[in-house]
Amino acid sequence: MEQESAPVRFDTKIAVLLREDLAVWQRLNVTAFLVSGIGPAEPEVVGEPYADADGVGYLAMFRQPVMVLEGPGELLGAARAKAAKRGLALSVFTAELFATGNDRDNRAAVAAVASDELDLVGVGIHGPRNAVDRVVKGARMHP
Repeated sequence: MEQESAPVRFDTKIAVLLREDLAVWQRLNVTAFLVSGIGPAEPEVVGEPYADADGVGYLAMFRQPVMVLEGPGELLGAARAKAAKRGLALSVFTAELFATGNDRDNRAAVAAVASDELDLVGVGIHGPRNAVDRVVKGARMHP
């Protein structure tokens, strides 16, 4: 008889915090972009590749859940500042990136604005569970 294993509790957390006034397509786009940077920067969060019963292989994905939260713009700015101060892995998506069409222009748009002046529509954060919880305090789960 196969034993049921206890639920896995991760020491770290991946969180995406979105500005609450985004359109649905923007929320999805921003979330995808924000988490795309976490795997390469924090390879321990990526699990093993998948395969189905026919042996067809699939890409590896995060080994832990991604919490998607929302809040007002001010909360995103505060979360970015707290995450940076704590040295947490951090990705940002600014409103200007909706008008660019490539990575070079995206990086230039972010580089042109001081940290505290970024018009954030999303931040991605990875780090110790308790530290991430403190950074996103005040946000609510995305509906």
